[in-house]
Amino acid sequence: MGSARKGADGFLFQLMLLLCAIWGIQQVAIKLAAADIAPLLQVTLRSGLAAVLVGALMLGQGTWRGWLGSTWRGGALAGALFALEFFFIAQGLQYTSASHMAVFLYTAPIFSAFGLHLLLPSERLRRLQWAGVLLCFGGIAMAFGAGGDWSALDRRMLLGDGFGLLAGMAWGATTVVVRGSRLSEAPPTLTLFYQLAMAFVLLLGYAVASDQLGPLHWTPISIGSVLLQGVVVSFASYLAWFWLLRRYLASNMAAFSFMTPLFGVSFGVLILDEPLTANFVAGALLVLLGIMLVSNHAWVRQRLRGLGSLGARE
Repeated sequence: MGSARKGADGFLFQLMLLLCAIWGIQQVAIKLAAADIAPLLQVTLRSGLAAVLVGALMLGQGTWRGWLGSTWRGGALAGALFALEFFFIAQGLQYTSASHMAVFLYTAPIFSAFGLHLLLPSERLRRLQWAGVLLCFGGIAMAFGAGGDWSALDRRMLLGDGFGLLAGMAWGATTVVVRGSRLSEAPPTLTLFYQLAMAFVLLLGYAVASDQLGPLHWTPISIGSVLLQGVVVSFASYLAWFWLLRRYLASNMAAFSFMTPLFGVSFGVLILDEPLTANFVAGALLVLLGIMLVSNHAWVRQRLRGLGSLGARE
C-alpha cells in the first residue's frame, strides 16, 4: 500500500515556485526567438524533441506495455487537441504579447471544469464554482477591453488574445478527454507521449503544407528557446509535476500552480518590455480568482470556514 499523500510543505513550495517560473517563461521564450525561428516551427520542434526523450524513458521503464490497445483512440484525440492548443499559441504570439497569452492560455481549468460537468456526474460544478466561472468570463471581457474605446483597440492584439483563449479551450478539452477515457488510468508518461508525438506529426505536416517552416536561423536565442521548451518544459518539468502528484495532495499543488500566469506576465514585462493596460491587469486578476474558485472550491471552502471559526473565536 502506498504512503498517504502529504500536505504542502517548504519543499513543495520551492519546487512549485521553480516549475511555475519555467512554465511562465515558455511564451516569452517563443516570442523572444520569433525573429530567428517561426513560433509554429518552435512548438513543432519542442514536441518532437520531448517525444523522443519521453519515448526513450518509456522504453527503458516498460510502462507502456499492455496499455496501447485500450488507450490509442483516446491518445490520438488528446494528441490532436494538444497539437491544436500549441497551434493556437504559435498563431496568437504573432499578434499579441506573451503576457496576454500567459493569462488567456491558463483559462483552461474553466473549460475543463465545464466539460467534465457535462460528462461526469461526479464532476458537477458547485455554486462556488459557478461563481468562479462567471467571474472568470467577466475578467476575460474586461481584459479584452469591454467598455473601452473599441475604435482605439489594437485589433491585431485582440486577434492574438482570441487565439490564446482558443488555446485555453483546447487545453481544457484535452483534460476532459484524458479524464473521460482509459488515459486516466494509464501511466502519465504514455499520455504525455501521445500528446507530444501527435503534436509533432500534425504541426510538422501543417507547417510543410502551409509553407510556414521559416524563418529559421540557428542562433543562441533560437537554440536556447527550443531546448528550453523541449527538454526543460515538456520533459523535465512535466515529469517533476507527475512525481509531485504521487507524493502531495493535488489540491495543494493546484493552488500553487496559479503562480504560473503571474510569472508569465512578469517575465513579459521585464524581458520583452511589454506594456500593461489597467483593463488587462484588472481582468487578469478576476480571471485568476475565478480559476482558483473553480479548481480549488474545496480548498477555498475550507479557508472560508477557517476564517468564520476565527471570527467566532474573536
